[in-house]
Amino acid sequence: MSQFELNEEQCAIQEMAQDFARDKIAPFALEWDEKEHFPVDVMREAAALGMGGIYVRDDVGGTGLGRLDAALIFEALSTGCPAVSAFISIHNMASWMIDRFGTEKQRQKWLPSMMTMDLIASYCLTEPSAGSDAAALKTKAVRDGDEFVLNGSKQFISGAGTSDLYLVMARTGGDGAGGVSCFLVPKDAPGVSFGANEKKMGWKAQPTRTVIMEDARIPAENMIGEEGQGFKIAMMGLDGGRLNIGACSLGGAQSALDKAVAYMGERKAFGKSLAQFQGLQFKVADMATELAAARTLLYTAATKLDAKTHDATRWCAMAKRFATDTGFEVANEALQIHGGYGYLADYGVEKIVRDLRVHQILEGTNEIMRLIISRDILKGGAA
Repeated sequence: MSQFELNEEQCAIQEMAQDFARDKIAPFALEWDEKEHFPVDVMREAAALGMGGIYVRDDVGGTGLGRLDAALIFEALSTGCPAVSAFISIHNMASWMIDRFGTEKQRQKWLPSMMTMDLIASYCLTEPSAGSDAAALKTKAVRDGDEFVLNGSKQFISGAGTSDLYLVMARTGGDGAGGVSCFLVPKDAPGVSFGANEKKMGWKAQPTRTVIMEDARIPAENMIGEEGQGFKIAMMGLDGGRLNIGACSLGGAQSALDKAVAYMGERKAFGKSLAQFQGLQFKVADMATELAAARTLLYTAATKLDAKTHDATRWCAMAKRFATDTGFEVANEALQIHGGYGYLADYGVEKIVRDLRVHQILEGTNEIMRLIISRDILKGGAA
């Protein structure tokens, strides 16, 4: 699967995640999708292998790996089910925020249980009236003695209602990005409730609800980072999140391509197998080439984020845009190769198409990715 030169440890990590996806996720993915089942028990099995805190320091039980290692893991897990892999990615993003910006007391209090996923976390930035324009968020947090009181709602929150902890971006100051702070809000905090589970096109193996805060009270010590630092934390988290969702697209698309190739060897038309038709041979060649290009770009962006290069954010945006667009297109072509059978749930390809479609929207739409890329270039960054 890799067009990058991986070392022995990275190959072992990749193989471990591939084995887990094949044995623990793939056999049940269609059932989870149909029943809208959130497989928390299986995710905890993944956490037992170190996938609950991939880039969290090891003193609290984290694995202490890098962003390229994480991309390998999420790509592999997504060959089993992109929706499950994507949620594990979200949990990892929340864990990283606490590890990177939290106090030592916060790290020791929350992270050990998050590493095992005995405590599951969700990321709460998007609001009903603040999607792409995230800095316009309206949720407020007002200091009241030793507590903060939060009012507002967060929409499209993966894991909401099941997750135990919520990393919430809320306004503590004036308008704009500088007035936003980050808070850790427990599920059982007074004033926290949840909307109905959304009916979605894909990602049915994880719940998506609105998180509602009505005079929700949390200890002041639950602020992550400094006051006014929340938007910076949120955006730094999204660099890695964008790589991860791109990796999930690659894994899902690879699975769809593999299914298409197998189908072409089995299905016959006009007296010969589909694999003997040059038009389909060319289609498969293009699909594999596009996936290889997207994978190489994403792995390069991951190495830049690990190295904290000045252009890492731009490369993460480029990788997210290209990998999610490519992943969806490859999966859609795989469905087309299956013909009418591709439209049936039993073959598993239509589920991948449905799951991958949202990747072009979340973690910043691909239109926003183009803005990030072009602004960085036009302000003087080398193209």
